[in-house]
Amino acid sequence: MILMALDHVRDFVGDPNVSPTNLAQASAGLFMTRWITHSCAPVFFLLTGAGAYLSRGRAPASTLSRFLVTRGLWLIVLDAVVLRCLAWQFNFDFRLVLLNVLWALGWAMIVLAALVRLPTTAIAAFGLVLIAGHNLFDGVRSAHPIWTFLHSPNFLFQSPDHVIFVAYPIVPWIGVTAAGYALGQIYEWPADRRRAWLFRAGAIAAIAFVALRTLNVYGDPVPWQLHRSPLFTFLSFLNATKYPPSLLFLLMTLGPALLALELLDRRTPPWLAPALTIGKVPLFYFALHAALIHVVAIAICYARYGEVHWMFESPNVGAFPVTFPPGWGVSLPAIYAIWIAVVAALYPACRWFAGVKARRRDWWLRYL
Repeated sequence: MILMALDHVRDFVGDPNVSPTNLAQASAGLFMTRWITHSCAPVFFLLTGAGAYLSRGRAPASTLSRFLVTRGLWLIVLDAVVLRCLAWQFNFDFRLVLLNVLWALGWAMIVLAALVRLPTTAIAAFGLVLIAGHNLFDGVRSAHPIWTFLHSPNFLFQSPDHVIFVAYPIVPWIGVTAAGYALGQIYEWPADRRRAWLFRAGAIAAIAFVALRTLNVYGDPVPWQLHRSPLFTFLSFLNATKYPPSLLFLLMTLGPALLALELLDRRTPPWLAPALTIGKVPLFYFALHAALIHVVAIAICYARYGEVHWMFESPNVGAFPVTFPPGWGVSLPAIYAIWIAVVAALYPACRWFAGVKARRRDWWLRYL
């Protein structure tokens, strides 16, 4: 959740004319700033599945399934309607609806609701097949809404006045969530066995990424290439496809994530303790962080240009989350400074709401 805010600060106040993954444009620092945040979405989906498994012991499958459906539908509405208006774009014209991470997470939960009645091994197999096999369909070129919904980022609806764009096709993310559900069972094992499994699985995934990426044959639609220097060739090696997440992208991100889970399974370092508070209220933090970063962008815009109308305009996909004025963008060190300030500013609110959730058991708190 904390790393995610870094990427979104870059989205709002970075240079919109420089893509961080375009190695012909980006500096190594900008590329790595984007790269270190790549783990966020895969880990969200993986741990969503694991959390669903862990809650299974406290309720029958039917109860869990019902909660996953209602929670999933809420996330879809939240992403497409509520946060779109109140956080990302600060407008209510619905000229652009960009279906993003919460949209895909909602659908993943709805599909998982149908899977939880199956044996855990079957759910694991289903997830791994989707993760490993979906790149077989990279060659399919179709703008059909169903294919856009499932696998290929594209316009779901387009007219002169209104656009709906799917940035997160659901198939690979469903696979990660199903695999995460199976992962949840290891938290019922003895600690030593669990840690050994996490280390082996993380190491195997990381080694598989290096091996498959070296071969340049399967697992990502964009092969790595030789560049102007060894450093940028290495960055090309790391530049796996996120939309939709390729097999190599998921190996590259989830392998180190599993290794991190093994390390954190022993103890949380004191310097990471504030992250536990934010982690207890992830959706609350998610909503607040987007709105706060947008407000910061408005303040920067006013200080620089004396007007802010651009910060409320998002007429097309190229103008998401806002329309950037001429010459827009702050330096990379400034992006990091704003990121740290945003997270620090949100911490007291997260601590307060975490306390509310600890003290109360109102049903609606499960949806925030």
